[in-house]
Amino acid sequence: MTNTERVIAAWKAFASRDPAQIAACFAEDAEWIAPKGNATALALELTDHMKGPQQIGQFIGTELRRLFGEIKIDFKGIHAAGDIVIVEERMTAVLADGRPYENDYCFIFELQDGLIRRVREYMDTAKGHRMIFGG
Repeated sequence: MTNTERVIAAWKAFASRDPAQIAACFAEDAEWIAPKGNATALALELTDHMKGPQQIGQFIGTELRRLFGEIKIDFKGIHAAGDIVIVEERMTAVLADGRPYENDYCFIFELQDGLIRRVREYMDTAKGHRMIFGG
């Protein structure tokens, strides 16, 4: 399996919303680093820097449901070089209060020995704040 295929398989695990299935995609020392002060972390009162497969699996599988109901991912591009896979996507969702959400994201996955070791997440943080908190 290529690293691109591993990342695509991880996205399928994310869609399952099963924390154990999601955690299995990550190395024991995995990190997920999002921009400080991003709207999702603020709204859920959670960290923007998750560490370990259990915390990451719990966040994607359980915590995101508190904010986002239906989630749709539209992949714009997947680019790979060695152990790095970059995913460009647009996420649309329905917020818990029924309002729509949409934002563009870029994820940089770093893999090691077939597992995800680090994810760096980028998005339009100002738009995220407007979509989640209004204004």
